[in-house]
Amino acid sequence: MTAQPSAKPSSPCTKVCVLDARTGLCEGCGRTRDEIGRWGSLSEPRRQAIMATLHERLAKAYPGRGALTK
Repeated sequence: MTAQPSAKPSSPCTKVCVLDARTGLCEGCGRTRDEIGRWGSLSEPRRQAIMATLHERLAKAYPGRGALTK
């Protein structure tokens, strides 16, 4: 019996990896440096919980940026 490969972790990464010194957030996905660094070791439910906050987090950090995608 062969082991099933584990599923790739969910990720909000948009490939716009710029950490804003003022907000501490990645301008692309809204995660903090710590969240990005620990992402692969977080459980899927924890990743989903963080991802559920990112849209609002980015909207608060950059209110004049216009419509953000979810």
